Amino acid sequence: MTDRLLEVKDLKTHFQLEDKTIYAVNGVSFSIGKREVVALIGESGSGKSVTALSIMGLIPSPPGEIKGGQILFNGENILDKSEKEKRKIRGNEISMVYQEPMNSLNPMLKVGYQIRECLTIHRKISKKEAKNKAIDILKKVEIPEPHERYNCYPFELSGGMRQRIMIAMALVCNPKLLIADEPTTALDVTIQAEILDLIRRLKDEYETSVLLITHDLGVVTEMSDKIVVMYSGKIMEIAGTRDLYNNAMHPYTKGLMKCIPRLNDKKGKLYTIKGTVPDMSMEVKGCEFYSRCDKRMDRCKEVKPKLTEIDTGHLVRCFHYGEVE
Repeated sequence: MTDRLLEVKDLKTHFQLEDKTIYAVNGVSFSIGKREVVALIGESGSGKSVTALSIMGLIPSPPGEIKGGQILFNGENILDKSEKEKRKIRGNEISMVYQEPMNSLNPMLKVGYQIRECLTIHRKISKKEAKNKAIDILKKVEIPEPHERYNCYPFELSGGMRQRIMIAMALVCNPKLLIADEPTTALDVTIQAEILDLIRRLKDEYETSVLLITHDLGVVTEMSDKIVVMYSGKIMEIAGTRDLYNNAMHPYTKGLMKCIPRLNDKKGKLYTIKGTVPDMSMEVKGCEFYSRCDKRMDRCKEVKPKLTEIDTGHLVRCFHYGEVE
């Protein structure tokens, strides 16, 4: 078993609005091993991105606040560190690739300067050395004519190239953990495959662990070692990728699996999970998936199931397998 690089323990991140509280992340626990790729999947609004921002220490406060739990990075709780200490980790040891690079890159600054800035802040090297390293990382992310692209503004580049720039910025300091928050959402299918292949290749080259956040089970099949299924601020199931595909247990995970289009399916109609994600401002007494579940029982409405290890490394939150929380 790989050593644990990151451990998230009972993380609770809430947002306090004028008249209500949003329970965006409400008791999340999972781990990432060294050089391991973990996929965090779930529908939009399930709390995936808030989990990532909590790890990065980028929750806007107010209205957001981490109400409880631990985020252990190399055995040290990030939440106990000062803002100055967090800045030394953020971008240096833990980096993030966002889903829309045009909103993340500064439109007024050349992309080369933005990559170089990461090095000058965290590595304290000269501008000349930082420029050389920036051009070198542009080559590694397969940007054509890197010397010319170094002097381009974000609007002069295509969506795929901007995402490569974001990956270059994230990896230029050789972080131990890369968080990729739906890095292929705004790209066409061909570019999606290229970006995922690039992340996979650079992960091996830099020996970096990866937390890949997505709502698409199809993109993680050959990419991840482990899958964490999230719904309504909680973890519903955790398992190795192959184990999850062959033996999904939670009704929500099974529903997500059915949503994957298959070439040999002649029904002509794509499967959808009935209902919608529940209102995150309402604390549910029982199972969060109760209203949409076709396997629900009476006690599911009144009592919360516990995330229980059914088999080695395979955990599920469901009364059909587990215990009461």
